[in-house]
Amino acid sequence: MFPELNNLLNTTPDRAEQGVNLTMARERGQLVFLEGLKSAVDVFFQAQEKPHPLQFLREASAGNLKPLFEFVRVALKPVDSGAAGWTYPVLLVDDLSVLLSLGLGAVAVLDFIHYCRATLCWELKGNVVVLVHDSGDVEDEENDILLNGLSHQSHLILRAEGLATGFCRDVHGQLRILWRRPSQSTSQRDQSLTYQYKIQDRSVSFFAKGMSPAVL
Repeated sequence: MFPELNNLLNTTPDRAEQGVNLTMARERGQLVFLEGLKSAVDVFFQAQEKPHPLQFLREASAGNLKPLFEFVRVALKPVDSGAAGWTYPVLLVDDLSVLLSLGLGAVAVLDFIHYCRATLCWELKGNVVVLVHDSGDVEDEENDILLNGLSHQSHLILRAEGLATGFCRDVHGQLRILWRRPSQSTSQRDQSLTYQYKIQDRSVSFFAKGMSPAVL
């Protein structure tokens, strides 16, 4: 998958607790979705009258993400002249590391995110949420550049990782959260939290370190 755009402001508190019906949101025009795998096939096997969002796949020197950004920008426009625009939109990119594996450089991907942030965060007062894989012990300079560049730009960083002690039946991993608040004083600017989690059939349970229900 590549970008998703959604605006689910009409969701009531009760419905929010039960999750979001993405199919219904798409039918209501609250969700615009670009399926990367299917779109990539279309780029190669279907004639295109105008630039495709993933046009860079057909270019000899990959690096032009302008058509992909144009897809995002156009998706934010009202459906018709009399309709209201998006209110506090959210751009979800799942996942950004795929662009690197397709031959794009980290700088080109960071430029794409920069333009998305300028449109979503500054012009429309929305948010951008991206997923990036950490290469871990594998040396990957481009992925490190991308990861560090995004970290410096982000106000909220969620890092999901396995347990240092290895496999555990009742604790599947931990989530480290770094919340940056630029408007606060230096002593209160950054807040770091760590939770452990267990993946269940249809949900995920979170708890403080050492406070797993199985342990208690």
